[in-house]
Amino acid sequence: MLVILSGVAGSGKDTIKRELIKRMENVKSIPSLTTRPQREGDVPGETYIFLSKEEFEKKIKNDEIYEYDIHHNNYYGTSKKILNEASKNGIIVKDIDVNGTQILKETLKDIKIVTIFLRVPKEELQRRLENRIDRPGPAEIKLRLNRFDYEESKIGLYDYVIKNDDLEKSVSIIEEIIKYESKSEKN
Repeated sequence: MLVILSGVAGSGKDTIKRELIKRMENVKSIPSLTTRPQREGDVPGETYIFLSKEEFEKKIKNDEIYEYDIHHNNYYGTSKKILNEASKNGIIVKDIDVNGTQILKETLKDIKIVTIFLRVPKEELQRRLENRIDRPGPAEIKLRLNRFDYEESKIGLYDYVIKNDDLEKSVSIIEEIIKYESKSEKN
């Protein structure tokens, strides 16, 4: 089963994903491919697989990527090989943007997909972005906030929408969703 977490940058996708992996033994994540520079705290091969623009574009040309998009001037995508291997054993939790979510829902027919959108009020999102460890500059914050309305307009794609204003509550709700959906997958 593939559990997709979406929401605008700063909505808490990565934090929730890490908590779910800590708390649920059968839940894991797979790294996205990206051309963005490595940040403090990134673990190559674990958080992301860092590629040059040329390497990424070669993977696109060779049909090695299920979905990809350009965000904040960098490619992000999902490797077919990595997802196919990981989906054989357990539950994958992956954070993907709204465009990637739509593509995976249309493309993957042999994997159960559960989609969850994390909502955060725009003012809270701005505060979170301003207080992030990687401290994006004003131009980057503006770029991310400009995508807010577009991301929110795609909520209809999702099985579940959760207001992420309390980490513990959000993680608990998503744990219950995963338990429920994995039971229904077996029936």
